Amino acid sequence: MWHKVSPISFRIPYIKNWVSTWYADKDNYSTILKADHQIRSALKTELKDIPAWDTHISRLENTVVVDIFTIKPALVLGKDNENLEALEKKLSKIAKETVKVNVKEIKKPDLVAKVVWFNVVNQIEKRMPYKRAIKQAIQRSMEKWAKWVKIKIGWRLNWAEIARKETFKEGNIPTQTIRADLDYCSLRAETVYWTLWIKIWIYKWDIYKK
Repeated sequence: MWHKVSPISFRIPYIKNWVSTWYADKDNYSTILKADHQIRSALKTELKDIPAWDTHISRLENTVVVDIFTIKPALVLGKDNENLEALEKKLSKIAKETVKVNVKEIKKPDLVAKVVWFNVVNQIEKRMPYKRAIKQAIQRSMEKWAKWVKIKIGWRLNWAEIARKETFKEGNIPTQTIRADLDYCSLRAETVYWTLWIKIWIYKWDIYKK
């Protein structure tokens, strides 16, 4: 038998890291874990109009450090960082600790799976044929020196009555090679008629560690 494993969790802690990095004892573990969940839920509400962003949470003594990676940091910061300050105050009330938010720009968006997913979904929801949207996304990623790209889409494609899956790829994805730096996401697209599931694999390069 064989089992499906997330490419991200399969590479922890070899070349990938957890999205939340902190240590807690048995008494405080559940409290900190709940605070992380509340912070991520609040960010989903506050940044719902911000395209393609991701968060990493770490803790230093009594300070919670939240790193937000996005393709448009100006929308998160606001004019004179007013949005950032309001966001830090709101998250501090939720976590009941001092929260420091760092906004970082994604410099190569075509090599990030969530950004590619956002671009594909945005075109599909605007009634563009899914084949054209996916092939354009793969072509852009390959032009940015991605080694291999694979995109899988499923459910009732082209308003068909029978659900099916289709796979588009450029090259082969080394899913069993731990040193291969793979970016992966599995999210859905809410179209006018129904939901489509989209999975994206992007193989960027190999990481060698001593």
